[in-house]
Amino acid sequence: MHFSALFYCKIQLVPENTILFAKSGMSILKNRVYKTTHEAYIVNHLAAIICSNEIEPDYLYYFFRANPPSRLVLDSSYPSIRLSDIGEIDIDLPSKAIQKKISKLLKQAEEIIFKRKAQIEALDQLTQSVFLEVFGDPATNPKKWPMGFIKDLALKTQYGTSKKASEDTGKYPILRMNNITYEGHWDLTDLKYVDLDDKEVEKYLVHKGELLFNRTNSKELVGKTAVYRFEKPMAFAGYLVKLIPNEKANAEFISAYLNSKYGKSILFSMAKNIVGMANINAEELKSIKIYIPPKQLQDQFAEIVQKIESQRELFKKGLVELEKNFNSLMQRVFKGELFND
Repeated sequence: MHFSALFYCKIQLVPENTILFAKSGMSILKNRVYKTTHEAYIVNHLAAIICSNEIEPDYLYYFFRANPPSRLVLDSSYPSIRLSDIGEIDIDLPSKAIQKKISKLLKQAEEIIFKRKAQIEALDQLTQSVFLEVFGDPATNPKKWPMGFIKDLALKTQYGTSKKASEDTGKYPILRMNNITYEGHWDLTDLKYVDLDDKEVEKYLVHKGELLFNRTNSKELVGKTAVYRFEKPMAFAGYLVKLIPNEKANAEFISAYLNSKYGKSILFSMAKNIVGMANINAEELKSIKIYIPPKQLQDQFAEIVQKIESQRELFKKGLVELEKNFNSLMQRVFKGELFND
């Protein structure tokens, strides 16, 4: 079957159940496909497919999820898709009854993924809830902890290496600003590598229990903070600051403080814009005010965080497997291996 009802204009009103995806720009390569849930105006870099009565919108939506539009890109240096090429895509079109069965099956499978993601998000919220329960809101310090500065909790701070990283060669994986998430976790799906000599190893490796702080990024993202929780050390890049806590502090406490709603607001207010990027240097990081609870209480909090993180890692591994199975299921469905008219 060939598609029709494709159009190109600056702004266009499309009906409910229109299938949308990018047709120009680097966003094509992300292979994101959408289905409108109501009438909507769209801009001209989107391709829109309005379904005829012969095709279920959800069926077509999942078809493009299984067969990414980026395969139509002719020039990767400036990705674009011609509307005429979209219109020439062939798709096996079973009866509407089978289309509905396929859509229902895939929706049910995807719902399990959504629930797992919600569980992971709930664990993120649990960490902050425990932080507030144990230490109190940093904005008001209801438990009257003594006040100080992050420098009072730091044994040492160190900027990362400026060495050029490689895609596939180098002794040490190197952590960069994109490897720290906004919530204070690690995304290691895109790692590069670097070699360090003996003198550089001490300076530019981060070890378990130390903290990394993203000193340069957009204003919304500068100040991303995470505790390094892995056994094997990694290198870290120049846009990051390593903080080694002293005998008064546990890095999990400092990280949770900076990742709290209050901590995020402080970081946002102090970030300085420099040529389109925001910056908070190591000295400014150390100048941030912080309450200082007893180290024993911080350690107890860190033990709770460790348990939450262990559960979160199990959920993440399960999520990877669920997504893998879902993608396999989509491929089988659209190869005609599961349903027949």
